[in-house]
Formats: sequence, C-alpha cells, structure tokens
Amino acid sequence: MRIRLVSLSVLVMLWGPALAPRTSAQTTYYLSLGDSLAQGVQPQVPSGTNAPTNQGYVDDLYAMLFSRTPGLQLAKLGCPGETTTTMIHGGVCGYAAGSQLAAAVSFLEANRVAIVTLDIGANDIDHCASLNGIDWRCVTTALSTVRSDLLQILPELRRAAGPHTLIVAMNYYDPVLAAWTLGPSRQVLADESLLATTFFNGVLEISYQTFDIPVADVAQAFHNYDFTTAPNSNLPLNVFLTVTLTWMGAPPPVGPNIHPNSAGYAVIASAFANKILTSDEKPD
Repeated sequence: MRIRLVSLSVLVMLWGPALAPRTSAQTTYYLSLGDSLAQGVQPQVPSGTNAPTNQGYVDDLYAMLFSRTPGLQLAKLGCPGETTTTMIHGGVCGYAAGSQLAAAVSFLEANRVAIVTLDIGANDIDHCASLNGIDWRCVTTALSTVRSDLLQILPELRRAAGPHTLIVAMNYYDPVLAAWTLGPSRQVLADESLLATTFFNGVLEISYQTFDIPVADVAQAFHNYDFTTAPNSNLPLNVFLTVTLTWMGAPPPVGPNIHPNSAGYAVIASAFANKILTSDEKPD
C-alpha cells in the first residue's frame, strides 16, 4: 500500500545517519516483546482468522535496522492474547522458560541485544468495552493490574538487558473510536472509550518513565484526539484513521478487528523510530 511504502521510506531516511554498521563476530539481536502487535497479527482474508504476519511494526523496524547493520537478527517473543499478568506467569503461549518475561530475561542474559521493543497491556483492558458501553469497574481493575504488573516486568527487563541496551515501549491507539461510524448512540461509546484509553495510556507512560523507558507515541501517530474533519471525508480525523489504519472498518468476517493493517503497522513503526531518534539513549 502507498501509505506503507512512504512510511518505510521515511524510516530509512530518518535512521540512516543514526546507525553505523556493526563489525562484530558476535550476533546482535533486535528483541521484540509484547502481545499480538509484536507478532504483526492481522485477520486473514477471507476467513477473518487472526494470524501472525511479516508485515507488523517489528518487521518494519527490523528491515530498516538490517539495512544499516548487516547480520542483525530478529527475535520475536511476543504472544497474541498476552496480558501483563500472563507475561509474568505464562499461560497463553508456550515458553520453555515458563513465561514470556522469563524467556526474555534468559535471552537477554545469553545474547548481545541492541534494542528491545515492548507493547503490553491492551489485552488487560480491551474486554472492558462493548457495544453496550464501557465497564468502568473493569477499567479501574485493569489499570491497577497493569500498574502492578509493570512494576515487576520492567525492572527485570532492565536488569537483564543492562544499563546501555535501549528499551522502547509504546502507548496505544483506540480501535473503539470506529464505533463513531455507527451513529449518534455509538458516538457516546467512542467518546467514553477515548477517555478510558487516556487513563490507560497515562498508566503506561508513568510506569515506563519510572524506569527511564522511552514511549513511542502511537496515540499521537493515530491522532487519537483530533476530531477535526478528515479531508474528503465526513468523519473526524481520529475516526477516519482508525478505520483506515486498522481492520475495524472491514466487513465481516474479516472485521471489525482491532488489529492494524499493514499501513497501520508502518505508522506504529514510525512512532518507534521517532522516539528512538529523539532518545538520549542509543543502541550500543
């Protein structure tokens, strides 16, 4: 898609001066951690079945990094359906170490890792929204759980990675904004969902800042709060981008689906690249 190609070109131009090719006999890795986004999950056409792809934000970043660092290897440990709790204790995906966190710690201790990306927490809160509205008690519980779990996850990752390995996390777009297209009654749901997403992203950002982990501003990249009318559209820009960059606007059985499409993943990759470039910490 054109959006994806343009975004990838921008990534290469932005990153080119920032990264120098490595010369080392030891293999260097880019390690991705998180939920389904870390595996580039998209619904398959025409079945609508969710499946990992090689067109996720991780793949976009890796392609760019590899162009500057021949020999760089990608290690994906993300788990579709992972919550912050299952990342610690396991139970969704099978890991020899027992959980994604344990597997990540083991990998970081055993290998040279230049950069780690992390997306986690969406599956803790997604079930709090339905067409009937937002379950605010559910949101409150989810936010408490995410905050508590990240206080276990992040220091473990930092200890295993060491002080100089760059770890970059992300906040989230709001797929429920697509409900705006269903009429006035669902526009109230979209507004409430955006409020819940604001609280959620706030918890993520404070947690990551506590451990000096830069946060890629995916919410801004998707223009979460921009209700101005999109060009050549009768939709607010944030709603338009939600249905354009995710599968929320696709007809059944493919959609509605909360995952980004290839163009959406490229936008997320750009948000990561922008944050890495503006970070004081660089890959060693």
